[in-house]
Amino acid sequence: MTKRDKRAQRKQYKFVLKELVGREIKRKYARSYLGIVWSVLNPLLSMIVLTVIFSKMFQKSIENYPVYYLTGMIIWTMFTGATNAAMTTLVDNKNMLIKVRFPTKIFVMSRVYTALVNLGYSLIPYVGILLFFRIKITWRVIWFPLIIFCLLLFALGISYMLSVAYVFFGDVKHLYSVLLTLWMYCSAIFYPADMLPDNVRLLVTYNPIFGFINAAREVIMYGQNPATDEIIRMVIWSLGAFLIGSFVFEKNKNNIMQKM
Repeated sequence: MTKRDKRAQRKQYKFVLKELVGREIKRKYARSYLGIVWSVLNPLLSMIVLTVIFSKMFQKSIENYPVYYLTGMIIWTMFTGATNAAMTTLVDNKNMLIKVRFPTKIFVMSRVYTALVNLGYSLIPYVGILLFFRIKITWRVIWFPLIIFCLLLFALGISYMLSVAYVFFGDVKHLYSVLLTLWMYCSAIFYPADMLPDNVRLLVTYNPIFGFINAAREVIMYGQNPATDEIIRMVIWSLGAFLIGSFVFEKNKNNIMQKM
């Protein structure tokens, strides 16, 4: 294959990926009157509920609690939305996989990128909340795109592994749901990690999702650079998950098609 052919193929794959992402967004909101507006309303409504429940409990230890919670929730929602949707994508698109000769990875990528698009919509009310609470945005906000990029790589790697596992073991979906519940409570989304005992706080600190959340809070809420060790952990987790996930997916690619 010539370089020109490769460029044409890449362009074709990008078009297919774009179309799949568009299809996923339309499918998600197909029967909703408000449609994509729910991507804006969801974080706002959940913030209001959690603020009513926890703000008095943590108001002395967390300043601007609604911003604290919402910062963690948009990160968590992007990760769980991506991995939950991507896990079943190969089975959901079984007929298309058999009939069309496209890289299988594209179907996983489309659902992860859909979650990224939804994150973009969620940032609309988030910016409004920052303005309402008069959070001063500093130049250190330039770290935020890097944090999201690392989160994207991490989610993509986990999604590759889950999508393969789900083809062979349908119970993975239920097991992952239980794991996510435990994972959420270990990510300090709605409580301060400082309130935990030292041994538990150490476990939470090395939780990759908490690393993304805490780094986002530091650069947006407090106008600080993420700690060096935190940046290193983010890069290691994201690259490690992506490389391992890609390896697992490629190794099982032929088995997936046979199982289909």
